[in-house]
Amino acid sequence: MFDTASKLMHGVVIRGHGGLEQLEYRKDLPIPTPEDNEVLIRVGASAVNNTDINTRIGWYSKGVKLDTNEGGVGGFDTANDNDASWSGIPLNFPLIQGADCCGEIVAIGSKVDPARIGERVLVRTMLRTYVGYRPFECWTFGSECNGGFAQYAKAPAAEAYKVESTLSDAELASFPCAYSTAENMIHRAAVKANERVLITGASGGVGSAAVQLAKRRGAIVIAVVSAEKANNVKALGADHIVIRGDDPLTSLGPDNIDVVIDLVAGPQWPKLLNLLARGGRYAVAGAIAGPLVELDVRTLYLKDLTFFGCTFQEDIVFENLIGYIERCEIQPVVSKVYPLHDVVQAQKDFLAKKIHRKARTHTPSDQHKMKIIEIHIYQQGLPCSDAI
Repeated sequence: MFDTASKLMHGVVIRGHGGLEQLEYRKDLPIPTPEDNEVLIRVGASAVNNTDINTRIGWYSKGVKLDTNEGGVGGFDTANDNDASWSGIPLNFPLIQGADCCGEIVAIGSKVDPARIGERVLVRTMLRTYVGYRPFECWTFGSECNGGFAQYAKAPAAEAYKVESTLSDAELASFPCAYSTAENMIHRAAVKANERVLITGASGGVGSAAVQLAKRRGAIVIAVVSAEKANNVKALGADHIVIRGDDPLTSLGPDNIDVVIDLVAGPQWPKLLNLLARGGRYAVAGAIAGPLVELDVRTLYLKDLTFFGCTFQEDIVFENLIGYIERCEIQPVVSKVYPLHDVVQAQKDFLAKKIHRKARTHTPSDQHKMKIIEIHIYQQGLPCSDAI
């Protein structure tokens, strides 16, 4: 039973858009009270990802022209607080971030079935409840509302999904943001078996998820990755590797790719369209190498290409993800585990992209500590009993 006498909790807030100095670990945050159709979750683990960093530094503002890493530590002077969120609506500070959340329901609102208390859940990152399930509208957990960087978090009951798995909280917390983003792109682009799919940024959290999820559908996966990470991505299931910085047209040839799953954008972006076959599809959910690209519109219409900008997620995306987890069709390797008060170091390490990757995430004694985890690489093929 949840101890209602405890009124305060530990958590990390951002005080505004900017650098790492905006992150503040506090011990005096009020425990949220669930509304009628909400649940209160004791957070077991959260994760560090580009969504949280981009929100902190104000990268979504149209005033920012550079890539994420340029402002990851210090923020951007050109960011405008009025349009620096996913939704383009100013955020309310202080804000508890944490787009990923795995935990246990400990209290419920008046209209929620009491039987849900005790359920282990994952929170859908892109929330639809708060916008009345209108098409192409959503709130991001940890952006338009408080998220998982705290001991407790509240979420809509309909979007706190029960999950039955032998994976640890830390491992499960790696899925919501990265995997739903990747699955959404693959779903929107309708990737089919035997199609040739090029994935940029394939060693990152979303990219490595996309490799696994595209392979799950039987696609032929070509991954763009640095030389030092090529073997890791091959182990995820990539069929072919293109070394980042090499000319992909030289190794793959023009008009030879059915689908591009892009998380990078940046200077090499025009070559992606040249790689696509006639009638090809391009899906994008990130621009870590820079948001401004050069488009020759003739390439777009003369090749009958289709573009998908992927933020909003249909309900089936997260529902499918839960099914993949429970059937052990996707399994993570957690790079490193941090205590919540070390979130600044976790984000520094994430931005450096040099985390050592290891499969074991915890010992029995620390299962119930709050964790910030940085995920880059996932492992396929482990039976459920070997996952932890």
